[in-house]
Order: sequence, then structure tokens, then C-alpha cells
Amino acid sequence: MPYTNEEGGLLNNFAREPKVYQAEPPTDGQKRTYIILGTAAALLVGGLIFVAFTVSNLS
Repeated sequence: MPYTNEEGGLLNNFAREPKVYQAEPPTDGQKRTYIILGTAAALLVGGLIFVAFTVSNLS
């Protein structure tokens, strides 16, 4: 484990730095998947809100 000695004799431990890499842009297939999942999530949330309002107005 890497450490340094300071003037007062204190030791400082440092975490290992992760390897840095360049992120790659999403492919066309990944973009299509993101759009489909985003649409499905929006429909689910919209449906849940619709059901909540419907149930709250029944009484």
C-alpha cells in the first residue's frame, strides 16, 4: 500500500487510483434500446399517475 511519511512521523495512506479510460459513444443499437426503455418507463409512470388519480376520485 503506498504511503508517505510527513515531518511529524505521521503516515498518510492513499487509495489506489483507478485506471482512466476514454468512454465510447453508444452504438445505434444501444441508442434504440435507450429510446425503447425510456418510452416504456414514461408509459409506466403515466399509467401509475392515471391509476392514482382514478382511485383517489372514486369516493
